[in-house]
Amino acid sequence: MAAPDAQDEKESSALLKVLRPTSGSILSVSARVLLRIIAGVLILAVILALVGLFLVRRSFPTTDGEISLPGLDAPVTVHRDESGVPTIEAETAHDLFLAQGFVHAQDRFWEMDFRRHVTSGRLSELFGESQLGTDTFIRTLGWRKVAEQEVKKLDKTSLGYYEAYADGVNAYLKDKSPTELSLEYAVLGLETGSTEVEKWTPVDSVAWLKAMAWDLRSNLEDEIDRSILISELTDEQMSDLYPDYPYATRPTILGGRAGDKAPKDRSGDDVEQKPRVGDRARGDDETRAGGTVTEAPRTGNTATEAAVPTAALLELRNTLISLPPMLGQNSDDIGSNSWVISGEHTNTGRPLLSNDPHLAPAMPSVWYQVGLRCKKVTDECPFDVTGFSFSGLPGVVIGHNQSIAWGLTNLGADVTDLVVEKIRDGKVIHDDGDEPLQVRKETIEVAGEEPREITIRSTRNGPLVSKLDGTYRKALDATTGVDSQDPKSGPAEEHYGLALDWTALRPGTTASAVFAINKATNWQEFRHAASLFDVPSQNLVYADVAGNIGYQAPGMIPRRGKADGTVPRRGWKSDEDWQGWVDFEDLPHLYNPDRGWIVTANNPVAAPGETVQLGGDFDYGDRARRITKRIKDAVDEGRKLRPMDMAEIQDDDQNPFAAKLVPEAVKIHSHGDEDILEAKKLLKSWNGFDSANSAGAAYFNVLTKTLLEQTISSKLPDGVSPSGGSRWHLVLAELLEDPDSTWWTSKGVEGRDEALRKAMKTAWAETEDLLGPEPVTWRWGILHRLTIRNASLGESGITPVEKLFNRGPYEVSGGSGVVHATGWDASVGYETNWVPSMRQTVDLSNFDASNWINLTGASGHAFHRHYDDQTNDWAANVNRPWPYSKQAVAAAAEDTITLEP
Repeated sequence: MAAPDAQDEKESSALLKVLRPTSGSILSVSARVLLRIIAGVLILAVILALVGLFLVRRSFPTTDGEISLPGLDAPVTVHRDESGVPTIEAETAHDLFLAQGFVHAQDRFWEMDFRRHVTSGRLSELFGESQLGTDTFIRTLGWRKVAEQEVKKLDKTSLGYYEAYADGVNAYLKDKSPTELSLEYAVLGLETGSTEVEKWTPVDSVAWLKAMAWDLRSNLEDEIDRSILISELTDEQMSDLYPDYPYATRPTILGGRAGDKAPKDRSGDDVEQKPRVGDRARGDDETRAGGTVTEAPRTGNTATEAAVPTAALLELRNTLISLPPMLGQNSDDIGSNSWVISGEHTNTGRPLLSNDPHLAPAMPSVWYQVGLRCKKVTDECPFDVTGFSFSGLPGVVIGHNQSIAWGLTNLGADVTDLVVEKIRDGKVIHDDGDEPLQVRKETIEVAGEEPREITIRSTRNGPLVSKLDGTYRKALDATTGVDSQDPKSGPAEEHYGLALDWTALRPGTTASAVFAINKATNWQEFRHAASLFDVPSQNLVYADVAGNIGYQAPGMIPRRGKADGTVPRRGWKSDEDWQGWVDFEDLPHLYNPDRGWIVTANNPVAAPGETVQLGGDFDYGDRARRITKRIKDAVDEGRKLRPMDMAEIQDDDQNPFAAKLVPEAVKIHSHGDEDILEAKKLLKSWNGFDSANSAGAAYFNVLTKTLLEQTISSKLPDGVSPSGGSRWHLVLAELLEDPDSTWWTSKGVEGRDEALRKAMKTAWAETEDLLGPEPVTWRWGILHRLTIRNASLGESGITPVEKLFNRGPYEVSGGSGVVHATGWDASVGYETNWVPSMRQTVDLSNFDASNWINLTGASGHAFHRHYDDQTNDWAANVNRPWPYSKQAVAAAAEDTITLEP
């Protein structure tokens, strides 16, 4: 372990003295004293600058020349382009991943170490008592324990890759003090004292997959919200707030276009029209739209059967919100776009594949661009892959190799359930046999304080994340008609708890899937790799150099019992438990569809009954419909699509709700109100796009937020508010077609038109307050700014620290439910909270013609030139060239380092 040396302590002490204000100074009116004061201030500034410069630059890595890397079998070359993106070339797979670990640690070790502390529930070691709540919750879920089990189950080859990667990280750490690794350690040392840096292990890598699964956990928050709402709203009101997906007007993934049914057959006969690489995928001769057809949707446990006290649900929701920003805040806007177009519709005759995952913004970006190349591709060294990786994890998560390209979006399958558990005398009650409550104790180390011991309780359905008091018993009695105090129902000491059943809490195989995808060369091998990709469940789009395109939905998807997963199920009812897992061969997949394209944007995979049951909480299809329309329009017009067309689609910021709201708003009678007249004039002149410089977009989005507040929020229980996005656009759109709906009615307001008039007036006043009295100066980008905050120290509350590590604000276009998905939370404000975390377009005719962009930059070192050098291009939707061939990589290289054994 590398520990702080004496020099580090001196540096920290010096910086601390500089940062602390001095006292006792007496100001004189004499010029001489004034000059001395000015001189003193200048000297202080110089000292601060020199100390700061030394500490900041001390951790910058060496990226040119030669450096020794023990453990290598042969020299490794690392080329870095003008963006600092490395391409690593090695003789063996062992050396390749050893070098990747070394390079990741060079650029991003603080991020890796912080992630390690998050996923193991050890933030209190770094930040003190303030993080006890987060650590307790993460320990309760047991992410690291699951990762330890997964590492034990790794195949020998994959384990060897993880071990080589860890060796590379540790080689970089050797003999370095914390401040030589990153500036964050110096800043943290001022608050909590010295920090020890531990060696990296394969478990540290695999545990990060749990954090990404948590970020994409699908409908847990929806389940909480429904449970709160059902106690106060009627069935009709619930239907209004959770409308059915409009399959007639919005596309599914398998169907492809609005109203289309999933193809009944995607057999080998259909796809043999195009050449293939390798053998046909297992089962292609019998491929169906997704295998087993489901029965009619279950009604399962109704709202009344699963009533849970609002207080307990709000407490759990607040816990979720309080987790570190790097874990993401679940929202209707969390999602992604990806699409693949066959060569039939491109200017090169080969496929194009685009992807832009939507995640919470973080500094540095969650993604790290890298190329991993074996000097000669063989069975022993099968990698020639490039794309987006996670720092701390070997391999490439999204990208392409020499034969195939792939992209990911969140499938949205329902893989999390809240479970109400009945507990009596230390036993968990089940109708198929009671079981002891599982109890374990763990110790949390706290910086500057004594360790804390916590008790974690679990059932066979998962860890208990909330205790339900007597309120739950009363709710159960009232809704089921069963007296829980009746002797037949158990003694008075019986109580209830809320458990979390989540697929990611079971050991899986995603840690091996990354390597399998990286080396796949055809559809058969890709599907095999996808079968290992169990958590998180994703939509995988595919293309290959032979011209084939495809789609696969992988994942560990539960087969449900009588409970449908929309609200908490009852743990003592075994027929409501998960009944096993959907077989991989039954999961939806698609190969070379006749239409020539596949679009995924978190919309439903297929209409009900066309495939296995995956869940019920999908995006409501605004993005999928717009992307599909733009592709279909080009095809219908006979235009061949190019990479620049893909970039234009990624930048599309047409607001999908404008076509519904604007026509109704401009018809509202002003009754001579000047504000209403001006609002109507502005809306009539607006083109319906959420451009950053648009006054119309600024007012329209304020109006949308106001409508949600006055029409919906005011009638909901505390703790639940519309956040905006596709679902809420659909809710309002359907209400606009019902002028007499009771949702429009409030104090002094009757009907739709009065409600619209009130909202338009309120929104005009708010926009003036926010942007000034002259609409000519209004811009959506001013309201919709993006500040990219450091995942660890970016919300410390200490302005100088935040200025060190955060970047922005940037004015951005786009919005919620928009293809350019810069999402914002309408219950809070207009600030950008979710973003396209990266963008890529892969050209299968010439990989060197592909392009990509990251949200921030390659480096995790504040003030390094590659810390945020991609952000301005990202904000302007300007992608950068993506060199891949050996010649292109060499030509683009600005720095080259040789790692010697």
